[in-house]
Amino acid sequence: MGVKKKLKLTSLLGLSLLIMTACATNGVTSDITAESADFWSKLVYFFAEIIRFLSFDISIGVGIILFTVLIRTVLLPVFQVQMVASRKMQEAQPRIKALREQYPGRDMESRTKLEQEMRKVFKEMGVRQSDSLWPILIQMPVILALFQALSRVDFLKTGHFLWINLGSVDTTLVLPILAAVFTFLSTWLSNKALSERNGATTAMMYGIPVLIFIFAVYAPGGVALYWTVSNAYQVLQTYFLNNPFKIIAEREAVVQVQKDLENRKRKAKKKAQKTK
Repeated sequence: MGVKKKLKLTSLLGLSLLIMTACATNGVTSDITAESADFWSKLVYFFAEIIRFLSFDISIGVGIILFTVLIRTVLLPVFQVQMVASRKMQEAQPRIKALREQYPGRDMESRTKLEQEMRKVFKEMGVRQSDSLWPILIQMPVILALFQALSRVDFLKTGHFLWINLGSVDTTLVLPILAAVFTFLSTWLSNKALSERNGATTAMMYGIPVLIFIFAVYAPGGVALYWTVSNAYQVLQTYFLNNPFKIIAEREAVVQVQKDLENRKRKAKKKAQKTK
């Protein structure tokens, strides 16, 4: 699955979020209570109870923040798999670039050969592109359950945090802007160490924050708060566990060592020629 396919899937997920927002804001769903019988309602109410417990009678907003940190910490191994996959993909880029130069043709035969060779490289380097999508897919039910909880559970619908009514949209747009900013920072930091970027990568880096902003504008404030905290967590996680600046420094150090080795070989060769 290439970057373009990943962009399409991410856009589809973003569209799903927007549809979900529209459905919830139209008020077509009934309240969820402790007596609700179906499995999904019980799961939504269970999440709501966790948030209420984590609020420590201070604020539902505090509960959402701690709930977000809890979810992200529990999912840390999954996100780490994504980071490892991203790093392997970065390491594979020079070889992929060489293959694209080797098979520049647009005909079916050239494209098929290029795909085959790329798959060989990915297999050799242990790259599974689907690994980068697991965090998005796993978070979707969590976001949907949180969305439903804030829209359908009474004690969350009436919750407040600072200026925010967590069950309603943030009309000040502060949270949607913060959600978009932290989403951009998260994506930018994740892509910082890429040895090369294409149009699809750039489109993802700028397009996803726009989708998140639109989503957060119409979502309950509590969902926008979740997304803001989640991506702030992602920024810190990337910086400390997969620091792109460290990766760049390591890559440059390897390149420098190779250059020094080549220089020593050339000098030794010249010296050997002079002594003849």
